Amino acid sequence: MSTSTSLQPLGNLSPGGNLNAYVQAVSGIAVLSQEEEQRLAEDLYYNGNLDAARQLVMAHLRFVVHIARSYNGYGLQMGDLVQEGNVGLMKAVKRFNPEKGVRLVSFAVHWIKAEIHEFILRNWRIVKVATTKAQRKLFFNLRGAKKRLAWLTNDEAKAVAEDLNVEVKHVREMEGRLSSYDATFDAGENDDDDSSYVAPAHYLEDKRYDPAVQLEASNWEETNVNGLESALEQLDERSRTILQRRWLSDSKATLHDLAAEYGISAERVRQLEKNAMNKIKTMMLAA
Repeated sequence: MSTSTSLQPLGNLSPGGNLNAYVQAVSGIAVLSQEEEQRLAEDLYYNGNLDAARQLVMAHLRFVVHIARSYNGYGLQMGDLVQEGNVGLMKAVKRFNPEKGVRLVSFAVHWIKAEIHEFILRNWRIVKVATTKAQRKLFFNLRGAKKRLAWLTNDEAKAVAEDLNVEVKHVREMEGRLSSYDATFDAGENDDDDSSYVAPAHYLEDKRYDPAVQLEASNWEETNVNGLESALEQLDERSRTILQRRWLSDSKATLHDLAAEYGISAERVRQLEKNAMNKIKTMMLAA
């Protein structure tokens, strides 16, 4: 069964449209008895009967509305929460095994809440407040534990941490994320000169293409290149060649390559390379 199953008996009603009419419609759908649910679930599980799946989904839409209402307060449209919950319900119906001996609603609660949780975390804030599984658990539990707008006291934060089996610092961090807010990057159309300066666009400008910064970077690079060339010229020929072959050539030579070429050990080549590096560093710092 696809999660985009059409709920035909509702006609054109959807939670994204007239929510009140939708709620009234799904409330009028009869609740299945345990025997009816078992028969439909077995028909779907063993025979793949999509009409049985549709009836199971339709009969449980009222429960999705009930669960979605418990997430009111995140600044999201209730209709969107119900729609996401419906997706979770259809996933649950698809995976429901009638041989487990539990009612569908008990099994479906996890799937319904999971879809709503994902939707809230994707849309509640532009900047994600929770990314790991532990952060998500803390996010929803802290939202439920924090009944007032004031910051948690030290004792309250400690109690929440103990209840959720996390560190107090993680509770404080999540509390800070919950208390933050999204801001537009640019100034609003109606903002005047006295208030528009607070928009991030005015103090988070990209300085990478500032002519002064580019000129400074260019001068710094030129100074380093000239300094390196001057320092290399002051080395003896063998040390200079070793550095050029080891670091400034497209096809870099190995210590063993140079050892064979000069008739010395690879360790001696490494020593010459290190001494040459130190001399160049000293000369460039003194320049």
